[in-house]
Amino acid sequence: MSVSFYIDLHPDVEKDYDEAYHWYELQQEGLGERFLLNVRKKIELINLSPEIYGTKSRKDFREATIDGFPYLVVYKVYPKKKRIFISAIHHEKMNPNKKYRK
Repeated sequence: MSVSFYIDLHPDVEKDYDEAYHWYELQQEGLGERFLLNVRKKIELINLSPEIYGTKSRKDFREATIDGFPYLVVYKVYPKKKRIFISAIHHEKMNPNKKYRK
C-alpha cells in the first residue's frame, strides 16, 4: 500500500496552470478542461509513485509529461518528509531555466 505525499506548489504554479487553461479554452471550448484533467491525473500519479520519473538535473528535479499536451509537471521529491514540491507546470518550448523554481 502506498502512502500519499503532501503536495507543495510553488506560488507561480497556479499562474502557469491558469494561463495554459485559458489559452486552450480560447483555441477550442473544452480543451482547457481536458488540460486541467490531464494535469490533475498526472499529479495524482506522481503522488502515488513520486519516483516513477527519473531526475533531469543536478538539482534533483523530475519531469512528467502531461498526456496530450506539450507541458511538464516539474517537481522534487523529499521522501523523508513525505513531500512533493511542484516547481512548475511548464510548456516544453519555453525557457527551460524557468522550470526549476525554488
